[in-house]
Amino acid sequence: MEEDPEVLEPLNPPVEPTVTEVGGRFNVKKVEPGDLPPSLPKQHSLDDPGEGSDDNGDKIENLDDGEVDLELGDGRQYSKNSVRFGPLPSSYTSASTREGENSAQNRDHLPLADNEESMYNHMALYEDDLTHHGKLSQILNRITSYQAGIQPNPNDIEKGTGKPKANLGTILGVYLPCIQNIFGVLLFVRLTWIVGMAGAMEAFCIVFICCSSTMLTAFSMSAIATNGVVPAGGSYFMISRSLGPEFGGAVGVLFYLGTSVASAMYILGSVEILVKYMAPQSNIFEDVFNSYRLYGTLVLLILAFIVFVGVGFVSKFAALSLACVIISILCIYIGIFVANPDRSVEVCMLGERLLTQDAVTFNGTFMCTKNESGPIYHRYCVEESNTSSSCDYFKNPNTEVHILKALPGLPSGVFANNMWNKYTQKGKVIGTEMEGSERRGEIIAELTSSFMVLLAIYFPSVTGIMAGSNRSGDLADAQKSIPIGTIAAICTTSSVYLSSVLFFAGCIDGNVLRDKFGVSIGGSLLIGKLAWPHEWVILIGSFLSTLGAGLQSLTGAPRLLQAIAKDGVIPFLRVFSVTTKRGEPFRALLLTAFISEIGILIGNLDYVAPIITMFFLMCYGFVNMACALQTLLQTPNWRPRFRFYHWTLSLVGLSLCIVLMFISSWYYALAALAIAFCIYKYIEYKGAEQEWGDGIRGLAMSAARYSLLRLQSGPPHTKNWRPQLLVLMKLDDNLQPMFPKLVLFASQLKAGKGLVLVNSVLEGNFRDRYPDAQASKQSLINLTKEYGVKGFSDVSIATDVTEGLCQLIQNAGLGGLKHNTVVLGWPYGWRHDEDDRSYRVFLDTVRNVGAAQMALLVPKGINQFPDMGAKLRGTIDVWWIVHDGGLLMLLPFLLCQDRTWKNCKLRIFTVAQTEDNSIQMKKDLQTYLYQLRIPADVDVVEMANSDISAYTYERTLIMEQRTDMLSKIRNAQVGNNGSASRVPTITLPPVMN
Repeated sequence: MEEDPEVLEPLNPPVEPTVTEVGGRFNVKKVEPGDLPPSLPKQHSLDDPGEGSDDNGDKIENLDDGEVDLELGDGRQYSKNSVRFGPLPSSYTSASTREGENSAQNRDHLPLADNEESMYNHMALYEDDLTHHGKLSQILNRITSYQAGIQPNPNDIEKGTGKPKANLGTILGVYLPCIQNIFGVLLFVRLTWIVGMAGAMEAFCIVFICCSSTMLTAFSMSAIATNGVVPAGGSYFMISRSLGPEFGGAVGVLFYLGTSVASAMYILGSVEILVKYMAPQSNIFEDVFNSYRLYGTLVLLILAFIVFVGVGFVSKFAALSLACVIISILCIYIGIFVANPDRSVEVCMLGERLLTQDAVTFNGTFMCTKNESGPIYHRYCVEESNTSSSCDYFKNPNTEVHILKALPGLPSGVFANNMWNKYTQKGKVIGTEMEGSERRGEIIAELTSSFMVLLAIYFPSVTGIMAGSNRSGDLADAQKSIPIGTIAAICTTSSVYLSSVLFFAGCIDGNVLRDKFGVSIGGSLLIGKLAWPHEWVILIGSFLSTLGAGLQSLTGAPRLLQAIAKDGVIPFLRVFSVTTKRGEPFRALLLTAFISEIGILIGNLDYVAPIITMFFLMCYGFVNMACALQTLLQTPNWRPRFRFYHWTLSLVGLSLCIVLMFISSWYYALAALAIAFCIYKYIEYKGAEQEWGDGIRGLAMSAARYSLLRLQSGPPHTKNWRPQLLVLMKLDDNLQPMFPKLVLFASQLKAGKGLVLVNSVLEGNFRDRYPDAQASKQSLINLTKEYGVKGFSDVSIATDVTEGLCQLIQNAGLGGLKHNTVVLGWPYGWRHDEDDRSYRVFLDTVRNVGAAQMALLVPKGINQFPDMGAKLRGTIDVWWIVHDGGLLMLLPFLLCQDRTWKNCKLRIFTVAQTEDNSIQMKKDLQTYLYQLRIPADVDVVEMANSDISAYTYERTLIMEQRTDMLSKIRNAQVGNNGSASRVPTITLPPVMN
């Protein structure tokens, strides 16, 4: 028996999906010809389902269950249920095989997986969704690859060609990188000086405040990081996707600037260690800061070249840098506990003044004595530059010369002497109020110290908490690792910093602590002298770790700038989104090196650190603000896995960051805020096109809802009245605005700061004309943007235009934010148009506006109104006939606020009859305008009754009679309590022209 050919049945209009080939073979069902309507075309047929091939070279093999296996020989595409030429529409499927009259009923009891025909019939219900969105397995695969607003590449997902993740855990991915970035140069070169100047108590408070701000920020950052998948962009992506493109761009730039300047701080720190402590002979200038600038520039060029040619080297060097940091800290702690007077270095004191080692050394011999043959007497009394007061101080019997142990150790009891601050003004001897001189060997304060100054200098040493989030793309489970690793790293570093403050105050003499550069101990690094077993362990470790931190900053800052540039929120930065063939942001690296060079040219580490403090404090403040904002708004998508957060903690963190900014340096704080504000307004002016579902949009929605509910409470007071305009725009046959200057007229009234709605009505059926409505709406939106109108545009569809306009007059707006004034175009050419709709729509709309008790503006000759940007001179004449509450006065006044009409004067005309007192009328009108505070000239035009035409006079009488009659009818109906009453009629005589 000959088999029936197989055909394809088109069920719906074809949709062209992508068809993948699996091994070149698919199963194709056999079909009975009687199952198909005779009008459907046959796309492909198999003449013989047996072994062999058809005319096209397709190989066919018999399979079980009435199926055949088809292997195409000509490159055609196919699927399991259909075969055709070209791309395969999913809307085509093969007809079911006839298995008898009751075959469907016999298989209904089978499960869906076994009942194959029933399964395909059920899946046909979801055919469109499968076409547009893909199969459920593909959707789930894309969801798992979702990157918080970054659309994954479907091809990479299917082929598995995406960039492989390192799958780092909490320790290697977050904890250790944070440790490396938090422990910086200030721990080695400035913390002892801060303890000496501020004292143990205030230094502890400085460290505690800084660590508290980072801990609170870590809580907020953990909540944001666990609210969805963290993309491989770190802190910038978290802030921008939480606060929107404006805030994200501003904070991103500040964070980039802070990271770039931080590289300068690390390079200056490494150069200071090199020139001051490791190789003092390398100082080739009288001013050591010039040496810092020279060597810092050379180190910057070397590091930038390394970053450009070998990022792999940076990663390897990071491990060495981390090892140096850990070993150095361990050596410091060991040295703290083994410190004692026997292994301590000695320093010389003259009264309360700590002297440099060079001042008390003669021919290589340490001579801390008051003898006249000693070097101290020679510096104070012999040299010409010294005054008699300095010699008198030396010869004073109360001025004793004594030797101190610089590192007496914890049992010595020096902690009590180091409890309180010894802040010193610039130029004074450290720890005293006395004027000093470096020629006498005294150690002079090079800047005025205070709690706020020391706080600004120290804060950069606690930054680096976002190192883990910056590596989120390489973490196996970022939502788990970032909170645990970051908080653990902050706890570890905070413990080290806080304990170091107490240990330094307990084992080092206070005068030596205040010696910033260690000149009293021969120009050595004080931490190095304290460490065990030798100071060179600290010198080498601190130098390498500082260089590593500088490399990390020079590597991360260009990539951060590239991420900002690729987002496109700041147009002038797009040039930095370009990368080399190896994917390196070379242009961004050049800019980063330039900014870092500016910081290096400052030269002094103490002046660079406060700049970094401002940038990072702003960044941390915005992270806290983002978390607090999302929590308070209670948006449905705010579901962080990290539960140990609260909006109060975020607000405290935000407040702390702001306070720290201003108490550290109010002028730096204002400068940072000014930069952020300028970038914010620039992005807002350029119009950020990105929509990231951020918290600022949610805040705007909440504020709008609150404001609308407030407006709904009652009608506005007279003082708050302003024209809320509904512009009814007529469209031409091409769906373009017929009178576009109506919108320009509305924009010239925008001085009222009111609502502007630009609406139109299309006649027809909604389902048929919906695309036209959307196109028309876009035309209106473009028109409002062209004229700079801040308002809303929409197009409605109605079967009758008059009815549609009536509905707009009634229902446009929302809640208390509704229009009170309607702007309507004048119907031109109605006299010559046979269709009465040309004026009927206008008249009905005028009546509807009057019934709604709204103001109506009908600008006649709108096409002759001045163009945008034109400037007019002359007068605006207002003929004031009826008292309307001042609206007729207010509108021209608002027009005069626009630059087009700004140079025009306002004139008010009113009409007085012969029996009226025109002088008194003018005086009253001037008083009325004075009360309205509207400057205008008043003219009263006297007209006799004979000047008014008979037609106008008779029509006025008829209107008065009609009004009187309607009033009598209403009174009669009220008197009869609603009972039927006879309505009198009046026959009006014809009016003669």
